Amino acid sequence: MSAAAVRRRKQLAARGDSDVVGSQLKKLLDVQGAMTEETAYEALQLAQSVVRKRVNAKDYQGAADLCFTASLTILEKGRVSVASQLLTITVEVLTETQTPDSPHWTDRIAKLQAAHCNAMAKDANGQGPEAARLNRLQRDWLRAAVQWSADLGTVKYGNPEIHALLAQQCWTLSKMGQADANANSNSNAASTDPKANANADYFDEEDIEDFQCDAVIYMALAEKPDQIVAWLETLPEPTEQERQTGHTCPPALRDALLTRAVLCMVAMENLRDANTLVRAFLDHIVKQDSKALAISYTNKEDGKAPSHAIFCCMLLRTCEKDGRTGPLFSWLLRSFKRELEMLFKPAVVLSYTTKIGKVYFNIQPPPSMLKTMEGMMSMMGGGGGGGGGIGGMNPAMMQAAMAQMQGGGMM
Repeated sequence: MSAAAVRRRKQLAARGDSDVVGSQLKKLLDVQGAMTEETAYEALQLAQSVVRKRVNAKDYQGAADLCFTASLTILEKGRVSVASQLLTITVEVLTETQTPDSPHWTDRIAKLQAAHCNAMAKDANGQGPEAARLNRLQRDWLRAAVQWSADLGTVKYGNPEIHALLAQQCWTLSKMGQADANANSNSNAASTDPKANANADYFDEEDIEDFQCDAVIYMALAEKPDQIVAWLETLPEPTEQERQTGHTCPPALRDALLTRAVLCMVAMENLRDANTLVRAFLDHIVKQDSKALAISYTNKEDGKAPSHAIFCCMLLRTCEKDGRTGPLFSWLLRSFKRELEMLFKPAVVLSYTTKIGKVYFNIQPPPSMLKTMEGMMSMMGGGGGGGGGIGGMNPAMMQAAMAQMQGGGMM
């Protein structure tokens, strides 16, 4: 740091409470009890001014500390809308000042998220459009925090602990959307009770699926398979239609989210957590004989759709071998092609399978697909994969692989 910058920092420290703007901000934040909306906005404007002065003076730590303190105080006083703007500034300051990701800041981000959740829980209008808007803004803030941690941290796709916070926020939004959809479907009388439908259709069906898929992907990147299993346990079992061979409806949500999470983990070369997830799914959710599921997978005459759990098992066993099992991987993708194509946003799923083929079996995708794959991964803060599907495999080899899989402790 230059001598001029050092002198400037000393001047700022010496001024202390003589800084009128800083003194007024401190007074507003120290007020006991509730904070009005007007006071909160005044505090926001003052905080922006002081933060900018500190950044210009190269007092980066002071700027970041003030962002955290002011955001936390405003959240604790229940002014979530105002705090959301200051939270955005917080990540912008961390990025602009090249503040590295650290356990200290991870803890702070967790405290801010907890304060946001507490404030939303205390809000009497916590289920309306405004609550949904604020929760979406919080989701966006956590995404920005993940990006900051990826750019200035030591983990390629971002801090796993922040990924976990983001995943939980996405799952919260999915539950809000589902509650909104249920309220809308249960209400037959928009004309007799307009208030009952005031919030209807704020979420559409695609929003809900988007939130659910994002939740399991971010939790996969957080390396927390047990939490994914806990979520999947709350979802309904596949319907008879979803179990039938050649079904035209999408796969059961529970199965679809399992497959998506496993593909992400495998694409990220995290076979350990992928195995943990599939084992727990089989033990605690499916509770069916794994041998019967494996036999049904290749049986074209039993009228049952192929099992997502067995597909994931075989994928893991194949990836644990060497590159010579590439034809088996390609056969596996072809045998499950219909199910994968019916998953939500199949292009994202294709990016995962493409990366898996490239990483484990050296199956090179076309240049255009490679760019798409890397773009998907960047958007998710990590995620993405690729598509393979060349070559052939004798079903007898598949049966032998399944027999080996059953004896290998996976199921």
